[in-house]
Amino acid sequence: MNLPARFIGVLTSPRDTFASIAAHPKVLGMLVLTIAISAFAAALPMMTEGGRQAAVDQQVSFMEGFGIEVSDEAYTQIQKGASRLPYTTAAGVIFSTPIVILIITGILFLIFNVFMGGDARFKQLLAVFVHSGVVSSIGGLFAGIINYFRQAAGSATSIGALLPMIDEKSFLGRLLGMADVFAIWGVIVLAIGLAVLYRRKTQPIAITFFGIYAVIILAIAAFTSK
Repeated sequence: MNLPARFIGVLTSPRDTFASIAAHPKVLGMLVLTIAISAFAAALPMMTEGGRQAAVDQQVSFMEGFGIEVSDEAYTQIQKGASRLPYTTAAGVIFSTPIVILIITGILFLIFNVFMGGDARFKQLLAVFVHSGVVSSIGGLFAGIINYFRQAAGSATSIGALLPMIDEKSFLGRLLGMADVFAIWGVIVLAIGLAVLYRRKTQPIAITFFGIYAVIILAIAAFTSK
């Protein structure tokens, strides 16, 4: 399958697409494409004044949620750096994404190959994980476009975004704000890919991933809510 076919196939027919990817693992093209989409999507809202200010307010709110007091001087410094946000945001995505991908792939390789006796090659696993990122890149692009026109920052595809009547700084607001629709979809797609690669059932893998996801967002919501 060529690159466009794999990109579309992950969204429309993931099981068959991952079978092809496992048989013929290709990484570079999809990695570059998904990172480019994600970097553009993340930087897009930062091109508006409202988006930059929203990002500053969000950063301050997040720091205060962890008990960090933001002084007037610190706030001024944060605002001074706001003009560079389109570039620093895109650069952050470009440089951090490959590192995160390698770390997570290494963890998955350790779990499925070493502890569970799987026989997939690292390149196969890396290809599956990179291709599962198609969902998050599309979600990021969708959110970036919405945030650009409404001049905002943050997740536009979370459950919390659909329930604006809930205080976003409360525990429930923080929790729903991190429960992203595309993240949930991405977990399902990754579980399908791993199930195909390791010839296992999808449901147990998906349940395990959702359990980990739930623990993470519950912990963050508990620490950052008022």
